[in-house]
Amino acid sequence: MTEKTVHHLKDYQAPAYLVSQTDLSFDIYDNHTDITAAVRFLPQRAGEPLVLDGSAELLSVALDGEAVPYGLDEKNGRLTIANPPSAPFTLTTATRVRPSENKTLMGLYESGGNLYTQCEPEGFRKITYYPDRPDVMSVFTTTITADKVRYPVLLSNGNQIGGGELSDGRHWAKWHDPFKKPSYLFALVAGDLAVSRDTFTTRSGREVAIAFYTRKEDAGKTAFAIEALKNAMKWDETRFGLEYDLDIYMVVAVGDFNMGAMENKGLNIFNTSCVLADSRTATDADFARVEAVIAHEYFHNWTGNRVTCRDWFQLSLKEGLTVFRDQEFSADRANAAVCRIENVALLRAHQFPEDAGPTAHPVRPASYEDMNNFYTMTVYEKGAEVVRMYHTFLGEEGFQKGMKLYFERHDGQAVTCDDFRAAMADANGFDFEQFALWYSQAGTPALDITGRLNDQGDYVLNIRQSIPPTPDMADKQPMSMPLAVALFSPEEDSFGEKIPFRLTPEGAPQTEAVLHITAAEQQITLYGANRPAVPSLLRGFSAPVILNYPYTDHELGILLSADDDPFAKWEAAQTLYSRAVRANQTALSDGLPAPEHNALMQALEYVLNADFNPAFQSLLLQLPPEADLWAEDDDIDPLLVHRAREALLDAVAARFLPQFRSLNREAAAQEQAAPAATRYEYSPDLAGWRALRNTCRAYILRADPAHIAAVAEKYGEMAQNMTHEWGILSAVNHIGRPERDRLLAQFAEKFADDPLVMDKYFALTASSRRADTPQQIQAALQHPAFNLQNPNKARALLGTFSRNVPHFHAADGWGYRFLADKILEADRFNPSLAARLAHAFNICRRLEPIRRNLMAEQLRRINGTEGLSGETGEIIGKILQAV
Repeated sequence: MTEKTVHHLKDYQAPAYLVSQTDLSFDIYDNHTDITAAVRFLPQRAGEPLVLDGSAELLSVALDGEAVPYGLDEKNGRLTIANPPSAPFTLTTATRVRPSENKTLMGLYESGGNLYTQCEPEGFRKITYYPDRPDVMSVFTTTITADKVRYPVLLSNGNQIGGGELSDGRHWAKWHDPFKKPSYLFALVAGDLAVSRDTFTTRSGREVAIAFYTRKEDAGKTAFAIEALKNAMKWDETRFGLEYDLDIYMVVAVGDFNMGAMENKGLNIFNTSCVLADSRTATDADFARVEAVIAHEYFHNWTGNRVTCRDWFQLSLKEGLTVFRDQEFSADRANAAVCRIENVALLRAHQFPEDAGPTAHPVRPASYEDMNNFYTMTVYEKGAEVVRMYHTFLGEEGFQKGMKLYFERHDGQAVTCDDFRAAMADANGFDFEQFALWYSQAGTPALDITGRLNDQGDYVLNIRQSIPPTPDMADKQPMSMPLAVALFSPEEDSFGEKIPFRLTPEGAPQTEAVLHITAAEQQITLYGANRPAVPSLLRGFSAPVILNYPYTDHELGILLSADDDPFAKWEAAQTLYSRAVRANQTALSDGLPAPEHNALMQALEYVLNADFNPAFQSLLLQLPPEADLWAEDDDIDPLLVHRAREALLDAVAARFLPQFRSLNREAAAQEQAAPAATRYEYSPDLAGWRALRNTCRAYILRADPAHIAAVAEKYGEMAQNMTHEWGILSAVNHIGRPERDRLLAQFAEKFADDPLVMDKYFALTASSRRADTPQQIQAALQHPAFNLQNPNKARALLGTFSRNVPHFHAADGWGYRFLADKILEADRFNPSLAARLAHAFNICRRLEPIRRNLMAEQLRRINGTEGLSGETGEIIGKILQAV
């Protein structure tokens, strides 16, 4: 395994040399690209050596136009000038790279004959030698020269200030970005691409050009993304007072990309999956994701570009804040309650397990080996929850005051999470000192709460806060967090009414409040309730914690039916589901029949007949995923949990089959009632009805598998857009009948030329619970549309497989061996992809002994492989340390 240096936050030191100007020249040829970088350095600590990061082939080095002695450490990627001048100077380096040979998809690489860059976090050093760190910010000017026929499009950051043709059939373009930025925000694209154009007029009256670049065959799929961008630009002006600052905003779509998208200043490079969408090839969920990611990268223009992070430990400064902003945008564009629940579900399914596993780390990590491994759910999604807690404490007005002060203080700077916290505190006179622990302590806090009505008629909450030990820290301090509460009446004559209370004996009555939790043990009195109550706790998921309250099933039913907070209503349903699955597990273990789950069935009777928003109703009808169900367990038998969950799904489907059929017909009728021209296009309202319809379809086919024959016969008329196709195929995907194979084969044939839809085909193949799935996955690896070097394909097949509980956790260990083989294969050309796949093994320590040993055997095999990358080795090593 490659030796890696551990970087520590405590060792941070400001750069010895800053950069005022970076002039880059790219000469692009068929088999290589030559780069000249003229960099103007400003000494901050004269006498120290100048150390630059780099791994490209070095051709020459000159200082102020003269040759200069230098040291080159190729193993560690360092170029050193031992005695640079004490006054400002210009260092010019010439390097050569070979993009077609670069399969890491970092630095400058080739995809489909075009050239693209990805420089975050440390890809710029693959291009030239440079102080490749976020706190070195420079104005960039970039000149690109290439063959005009092969590379008619030449793009970089900022505004184009020059260009022309040369006598040898080549042409050139010169770009200038007037805003200082670190090297990770540099971007370049060269190739033969189609462009879709539009404009946006800012609130100050400036006209901004919009240009989306794609493959020619994809140009018709950008209209939605362009509108999403314009909506995001308008929303950011209205909600945050932030206006775009360049003359042009460009987006380039590429199919080979490790991430979702990249916010390079003025030239965003996107994974095709996050920008291309039409109703024939994209589901409603795909449309919503495109809108969110377009907004996310645009919002980075201020929260990430204009103000960036001082060092990579502060990554959540830009990512957590910008995720919060894109969540708020999505909530305003669609159903806010549904968006909030989906955000929480994502956090619980992926970030909570991360917090509970061997790779747990704080929102601001204290150390890292390879920075690529810290683009995590903790940094992004938990980071967004931390930002949301500021908003919950301060309210919209106070939060905006904090944002305004943050930009006034730090525009054009590289700063820290503490600087953001200080702006929020200083703008509002709020003490966020204890709140800083959210940045330094890993693990998901648990709140154990009990409540009672005392003899004085006050409702008393006893709250105990605990944070589990994590690999980096055993003992934790109590956190500061908001706890949103309300009280509901369980009494027959006032059933479901909100009960007023006061926060102080003399305070004004109110029906809900945000409590401030600060201690390991805390008692809070809600004065003047004067009657029995069912507390609604953690309303809106006011803090990213695990809540334990001893609700009875009857009390959960009260919250499900009466609570006016959608999250609390959904959470009550999720708790009833979880209890029912747990009861099934016990019955299966004891060889007993499954319980009847009367409380849950009564609750579902209510859900199926209530007048809910259809998207919300669909969420209420969905069980927690396995990862949620075993979230707090050890010695997990994944198949036992899976069987218990499947048994509950079967019982629900059988019990309510007539209702699911009726609800499905109602949802279909609502869609048919829409105007014919837009009936199958994306809109939040129609998406809600389609989501409900697909939920019902899954239950109907579970209760009546033979119905697949009718589905197959009418598939053509039923599948009017990709949301319908995906819903139908997902519902039949687990049925062991030939109609399923025929429908999937037809799907693959129909969309053979569409890479993104083929990703859906591979995901369906990998997620099936059928007994022949291992064989079908092996066949998929040989499919002409599959390519392990494409991250989208690898994630669709292998990433999906790692979440297929019955097959990944097969008793003979086949699933573990298979994934380990593919991780080793991917690591040879793309360590970032391999390391992300390796996270599937995070659960190892918590498995029952037989599976734990089977998984650990594969981890040791990976870890002992010669030439294993440091990126993958870091993840595997941490998991093994915990076993």
